[in-house]
Amino acid sequence: MNKSLKIIGTLVALFIVAPLVIVVPMSLSTSPSLQFPPPGYWFGYYVQYFQDPSWLRPTWNSIVIAFSNTILTMLLVVPATFALVRHKFWGKGLANIVMMMPMAVPHIVMAIGYYSYFGQLGIVFSKAGVVLAHTCLSVPITFLVLSANLKGFDQTLERAARSLGASPSQTFIHVTLPILRPGLLISSLFAFIQSFDETVVAIFISGRDAETLPRKMFDSIRQEADPVIAVISSLLFLIVFLALIAPLVPRAIKRLRGQAALIKTSGN
Repeated sequence: MNKSLKIIGTLVALFIVAPLVIVVPMSLSTSPSLQFPPPGYWFGYYVQYFQDPSWLRPTWNSIVIAFSNTILTMLLVVPATFALVRHKFWGKGLANIVMMMPMAVPHIVMAIGYYSYFGQLGIVFSKAGVVLAHTCLSVPITFLVLSANLKGFDQTLERAARSLGASPSQTFIHVTLPILRPGLLISSLFAFIQSFDETVVAIFISGRDAETLPRKMFDSIRQEADPVIAVISSLLFLIVFLALIAPLVPRAIKRLRGQAALIKTSGN
């Protein structure tokens, strides 16, 4: 059974990684458009990406919007999660439905609604409008992750801290927050990725000054199939890969040091 699961997992991993076999070579192609196999190889499109303001501006916009969305989402979701998980009040079921509703509505429908409503508020085609829209989209998944962590939290630890004289704020900072830190980090990561990767809503409400990277990529592949798209895809994969292996590096170094110390001790 374990062998079968390993085979299935390997096949799924290969299926996910397979597009990189095409994308990475195309990012190094000398062709003026997306072409596979490439007629030749160079780093010209990487240089073009890092020197072209029309690509760097949307990249910076996406980073700023994603960070702002993450902060705003967590400020809204954390107290809401504590209220919905730990307290009973009238309308709690309705509040849960409202929190999850953006996940059930198609993004195209929400984009049209945002375009109309934000137009009346005068914030359509602005970074503020994109941040607010992305926050609404990030709330459900962030709430699900954080509520799952909070439901498994042992409240006797908080009661013990309070019985020892800790104030509510001290209990939250020194007891609750350290235990929930992994859930908060994962929730923040989901909120960031949701915003950074969102395309449909950004197409409707992000203007020239608030153009995001996914919208720029969508417009580019629709109009000219610029190979810079493959460059960005390769760079994003590299960032994700480095983020995944980064926690493993200290462990590997510690293991190597331990083995070296053991060899040295046995040699003596």
